[in-house]
Amino acid sequence: MDFLKKRIVFLVIAWVLSLVSWVMFLFGNVNYGIDMTWGTQSEFSYEWEISIDDLYKDITHISGEFNQLNNNIINWVNVYGVTGQNQIVLIVWFHELDDEKALETLKTDFNELTQNYLETLPNNFIQTRYINIWKNFWDYIKNTAKITLALGLIAISIYIVWAFFGVANGLNTYSFAWIVLITLLFDILVTTWLYIVTGIIFPEFQVDIFFITALLTILWYSINNTIVVFDRVRFNIKQMISQKKKLYEIINISLTETIKRSIFTSLTLLFVLITTFLFGPELMRWFLLSLIFWVTLGTFSSLLLAPSLLFELNKNAQLKVYEKKIISDDDKIVV
Repeated sequence: MDFLKKRIVFLVIAWVLSLVSWVMFLFGNVNYGIDMTWGTQSEFSYEWEISIDDLYKDITHISGEFNQLNNNIINWVNVYGVTGQNQIVLIVWFHELDDEKALETLKTDFNELTQNYLETLPNNFIQTRYINIWKNFWDYIKNTAKITLALGLIAISIYIVWAFFGVANGLNTYSFAWIVLITLLFDILVTTWLYIVTGIIFPEFQVDIFFITALLTILWYSINNTIVVFDRVRFNIKQMISQKKKLYEIINISLTETIKRSIFTSLTLLFVLITTFLFGPELMRWFLLSLIFWVTLGTFSSLLLAPSLLFELNKNAQLKVYEKKIISDDDKIVV
């Protein structure tokens, strides 16, 4: 099949998705979890139906009164119901204070205030969970994630350059590393955008520590299919250079040989992820949704985007059999 014939279409799709994702990430309303806002999360069960909108208005009114007494310490509150369960989640974001002990006291006071209010309602509210995030915890997670991401990208780049060095004279070895990094960033960026949009529609899907963990997982697994395709390209280049095959032909042949395996692998993984997402534990759903987005995007970027970029960056290359430079003993003599 002639996959590269529509490479411009694949590149335009990737460019549009990346642009929309970047704009959404910069200017959209991100549904951050409390991990990133040193806030609190309270979960309450109840017995009889209740209007979430009315409850949200009441909680917002209570937070407004609390702010008047405490220098606008609360940044934002959100109340939503858990799908299919008689349960609500109350998330409170706080402004930063230099005195962390004072901030913790205010968090406790507001939690008791809302808890006392809900107990006055006839719905038999019971607090089933309370999570409080300290600011230094998020600072630690953020710094660790940045370091891990940077070291991971550097290590991957070095490995790719080493693995594909000497494939053929005339082929830019560094292009393999650049393409892997580009597809990685594409997968992460668009996955983040899709997740943000999902979080706007369904507030329970928040950008939090589980999402950060998912992105780091994507970093390590996202290169798998790309490396499989590139390794087949490398093998076929070495086998077909003597047959005067062009890079265009070699990439198409390599994709034809690997596309079934890659698609079946992705579909199998998607089946497991979707099944676990639908019937697995509630706490894992945020993490699993990110991986579902990634597998879908990763299949596109590995099979269609990466080969298209490889050809575009090397389409003028004159492929020749790689020959190591032989250094004679005379070359080592220094006069």
